Amino acid sequence: MSTLDPQQLIKRIDTVLDILVAKDYPSAINNLEILKAELLDVYRDTSTTSCEPKKSPWEI
Repeated sequence: MSTLDPQQLIKRIDTVLDILVAKDYPSAINNLEILKAELLDVYRDTSTTSCEPKKSPWEI
C-alpha cells in the first residue's frame, strides 16, 4: 500500500506550476494527469468501498 507524502506532493505541484509559468501547457497537463493517476491509485488502495466518487457538476 502506498502512502501519501505531503512534502513530495507539494514539490510536484510546484513543478507543475513552474511548467505553467513557462507556458508549456502540454507538459503541465501531462504531469497533472500522471499525478492524478498516482493519487487515484493511493485512494483506491486506502478506500474500503468500490464506488467511484461522484464528479462535481463542473467536471466533464
